[in-house]
Amino acid sequence: MKYRISLTFLLMIWAQGLWAQEIQWMTLNEALIAQKTAPKKILIDVYTVWCGPCKLLDRNTFGHPGVAAFINQHFYPVKFNAEGDSEVNYRSKKYRNPGYDPAKAKRRNSVHEFSRYLGVRAYPTVVFLDESGGLIKSIRGYRTPPQIELFLRFFGTDLWREIRTQEAYDQYVANFKPSFQ
Repeated sequence: MKYRISLTFLLMIWAQGLWAQEIQWMTLNEALIAQKTAPKKILIDVYTVWCGPCKLLDRNTFGHPGVAAFINQHFYPVKFNAEGDSEVNYRSKKYRNPGYDPAKAKRRNSVHEFSRYLGVRAYPTVVFLDESGGLIKSIRGYRTPPQIELFLRFFGTDLWREIRTQEAYDQYVANFKPSFQ
């Protein structure tokens, strides 16, 4: 009986470890510094505190163990509040949110200058930057794990550098078989 209980306990711990994979989020400033010593692409989750689909993306998609593992391996993952009060240093320029109102910290607030610079017009938006911090592409809206996997593999494995025509991209999308369910 003790053997069964011990085995069950060990299996529960092992299973929890499989599902406990979490994304190691950082700030954009931290990611840009990390790129200098170990070049890697950056994935930015542009969200707001009041956005329902942002919360779903965080819980359902970024909480998926396969998605989290892939992002941690191939990207520096960044969480960026599009209406927050952080200061971002990007390409020798400082971006702020001069209209930020602390009284509205949990509600709609003014849009951060860096969000405007990136051209973010909807939440959530996932932004991909290359190894030197240059903008690759922005993807708007909520995505399930299989839906976001298409983009993670496309940008994370450098397919975006090889596939240059719309026809080739359409073929990639048509033939894509997601492994994150």
